Amino acid sequence: MGDRPTIAISHLGCEKNRIDSEHMLGLLVQAGYSIDSNEELADYVVVNTCSFIQAAREESVRELVELAEAGKKVIIAGCMAQHFQQDLLDELPEAVALVGTGDYQKIVDVVKRVESGQRVTEVSSEPTFIADENLPRYRTTTEGVAYLRVAEGCDYRCAFCIIPHLRGKQRSRSIESIVAEAKQLASEGVQELVLISQITTNYGVDLYGKPRLADLLRALGQVEVPWIRMHYAYPTGLTPDVTAAIRETPNVLPYLDLPLQHSHPDVLKAMNRPWQGRVNDAIIERLKVEVPNAVLRTTFIVGFPGETDAHAEHLVQFVKRHEFDHVGVFTFSPEEGTPAFGMENSVPQSVMEARRDAVMQVQQPISLRRNQAEIGKIVDVLIEQHNPSTGELIGRSARFAPDVDGLVYVKGDARLGAIAPVEIQGADIYDLYGQVADKSTQLRGALSRVSVAHS
Repeated sequence: MGDRPTIAISHLGCEKNRIDSEHMLGLLVQAGYSIDSNEELADYVVVNTCSFIQAAREESVRELVELAEAGKKVIIAGCMAQHFQQDLLDELPEAVALVGTGDYQKIVDVVKRVESGQRVTEVSSEPTFIADENLPRYRTTTEGVAYLRVAEGCDYRCAFCIIPHLRGKQRSRSIESIVAEAKQLASEGVQELVLISQITTNYGVDLYGKPRLADLLRALGQVEVPWIRMHYAYPTGLTPDVTAAIRETPNVLPYLDLPLQHSHPDVLKAMNRPWQGRVNDAIIERLKVEVPNAVLRTTFIVGFPGETDAHAEHLVQFVKRHEFDHVGVFTFSPEEGTPAFGMENSVPQSVMEARRDAVMQVQQPISLRRNQAEIGKIVDVLIEQHNPSTGELIGRSARFAPDVDGLVYVKGDARLGAIAPVEIQGADIYDLYGQVADKSTQLRGALSRVSVAHS
């Protein structure tokens, strides 16, 4: 039998990819392989690649080439494997296997076949797999947080996006399956579950014939976990039924991540956004009424082909008007294989960057005001890191999602992976600063909240 090889997983790309990496790790560990976090010491490195935009592909390729040059046997998994398939094997003779986005569950078999000397390709032409709660999983996030996939794939065909091509059509897990995994994660001490899919508001359409996000949220309300956060909620999918479920389910955070992409109807139409340009003002005003304490995050693309100065100015005014808590702005990246790739009237890079800066200049004082409003409050903070050199703790309040929003820097003592009450004492554009609240401060905070509620 000889020694079993050691395997490292190099993870690139989004949180959907991260869950795939975690399942591959879980399966390999279950099969008795030793996992090394240090790629230099491993016999095989599984690189879970990203192919969303050019910059991500370049990062993935750099990683593959570096590992190949270091003499590693490389297994290419994830979105680039799905995207380029045989071409990757032709270009990288060091690659011993190729595993598609719908095939990561076969990783143990792939490794066995590679061990016997084969060069393996496992790439379903149309990914259809979605893992359930029974597939082993080895979490790689901080102990307090776990991503929980509710669906995979996407049925929309936005002109700039390659994801449906890389991840297949939407397929949802059953409510029972998701709740079972949520309970499992809660029993491991997870404090925050982040629900992810391409478009979480479309959850269940393929399985139940209609969207069932409201039912899913209510069912997850029965799980003993303090925070449930949704990612990627299409504004049109935030129906009164869904906003009521958010309001009425105490552990569902009123955090809405709206992937708006633009404000101008002409640009949205050109992007082939699902609701074809009928944004947004009315929808956002309704959300603010229906979820009064909502934290709103959104992302925009500037420089889509045909975007004019007037379109760009429309976006700036939109951002000014709605005062989102968090805004991300990306310059357009033309993706081969998407309709936007060959479009006329492309916008020069320098103009795109100026437009991005214009949006951020309007947003930064808004973000700062939103953060400064927290000063003097006692907020719950999930403690995620400890900096031994300064003794400082780092965490996030419910207003901040992992990896994309700000952090809370905390003085005082609290357990890693726990939620602690923190008195906020300072704020800048992105982050907050505070101190673990003692009992008397907590009492004062509780009394002030009660008196506000009664006034």
